[in-house]
Amino acid sequence: MTDRSARPQGGSRAVVLGGSLAGLCAAAALAPHVDRVTLVERDRYPDEPRWRRGVPQARHTHNLLGAGQRSLELLFPGLLGELRDLGMVEVRMPQDMLLLVAGGWVDRFDSRHVVLSGSRDLLDWAVRRRLRQLSGVEIVEETEAIGLVAGQGGTVRGVLLRDRDASARTGWGEPYEREADLVVDATGRGSRAPAWLHSLGYQPPDESVVDAGCAYATCVFEPSPAHSADWKCILLQSTPQEPRSGILNPIENGRWMVSVAGLGGERPPLDHAGFVDFAKRLRSTVLYDVIRDAEPLGEVYGSGRTENRRRHYERLTRWPDRFLVLGDAVGAFNPAYGQGISVAGMSALVLRRALERAGTRGTGRIPGGLTGPLRKRIARCVDAAWMLSGNADLAYPGAADGPLPLAARLGKRYTDRLLKVATTDRTVATALFDMTHLLAPPQVVLRPRVLASVLRGPRHATSPTIPLPGPAGPAHLPEERP
Repeated sequence: MTDRSARPQGGSRAVVLGGSLAGLCAAAALAPHVDRVTLVERDRYPDEPRWRRGVPQARHTHNLLGAGQRSLELLFPGLLGELRDLGMVEVRMPQDMLLLVAGGWVDRFDSRHVVLSGSRDLLDWAVRRRLRQLSGVEIVEETEAIGLVAGQGGTVRGVLLRDRDASARTGWGEPYEREADLVVDATGRGSRAPAWLHSLGYQPPDESVVDAGCAYATCVFEPSPAHSADWKCILLQSTPQEPRSGILNPIENGRWMVSVAGLGGERPPLDHAGFVDFAKRLRSTVLYDVIRDAEPLGEVYGSGRTENRRRHYERLTRWPDRFLVLGDAVGAFNPAYGQGISVAGMSALVLRRALERAGTRGTGRIPGGLTGPLRKRIARCVDAAWMLSGNADLAYPGAADGPLPLAARLGKRYTDRLLKVATTDRTVATALFDMTHLLAPPQVVLRPRVLASVLRGPRHATSPTIPLPGPAGPAHLPEERP
């Protein structure tokens, strides 16, 4: 093993493993409080907004929810304005959306909830550009972590790395140590932290998995020149009875990114004709009606790893100090719910606040005992998203082992009724959006006014048709398939 610890003379050092958004946010949170932050990324970053292998979900639709916007703006002041200037689109929810939830079409009204819509490639590139401007941050590409380096007294004193080497038989060079006062694992769903902990003599975490068998297909379209409408986004959610969903998001340069999904093991076709035909079989034909005359601008891409997977690090009684796990490495969600970026940003802010309370700025040191308590605070960031995505996917057959527990069955009955009432009741819809944007805890839908409305039930049995202006004048959407 080569000795390449490269420890600076004096000062504190942190290493962040994984250069997707969770890692970028963690590095930004650390930068004001640590003398040197090293971000380690297995890939090579593109010089412009382009897809890279390390972010496979980047080819699919992304919505930046309220909590994600707030977190990114706190970590990178001024970023949201830059994203708008770069072409990301503001979508007011539900005013600018045709939104079909399990309970029906949601009435369109002006609310405080805004989604930022654009390609993941653009978002990642913009955040990377801002991170490179921060003092004391270095980015090491084409390097991967293969283990932790144990220190004295139950601590981690660094990480074992290796660089990509085309001349080596394995494609990777010899391992070497990089010393650090803090190691953060943000390597995503494929995190090897459980195995690393086991190799140091620690218990790996329990896991919770809810897998609704969701598979995606996505294609970018150029809208038809004849297209005209007063909406920007279409979202058709699935139900256990009709396990197909679809979303149309506006992205930069006037394009549409469209994703369709099948649940329960059904996989959408990966050819253009099959893709469009699949959209025709959603709960409403509105998505099909607008993309059938649109021009596809590239291939149809698929993705099938969408299970909700949670690693319960917060339950472990023994934990190595100076090591922390966050992002998808702790809680990964079905991408249909768009919560991963928000949870990553919220978790990074938890880390930043802990450093602020510890008074590390300008001290040249990171105190011990910091990371153990942070596990529970990061778990609380995961809780709200898990309540939404994990519990929602539990409704699909085979998503989890055994029958639904009583609490889950009662929760589902309440949620089903809430989604019907939210179609016409603005108070209930606002609480629902607060929860889905992770701006309020799930308990927001149990507040007295919301609870009373839900218990009263919907104002009418079905939601009204939604006006869809077109080149020939107003038209009407079908309610949904019977």
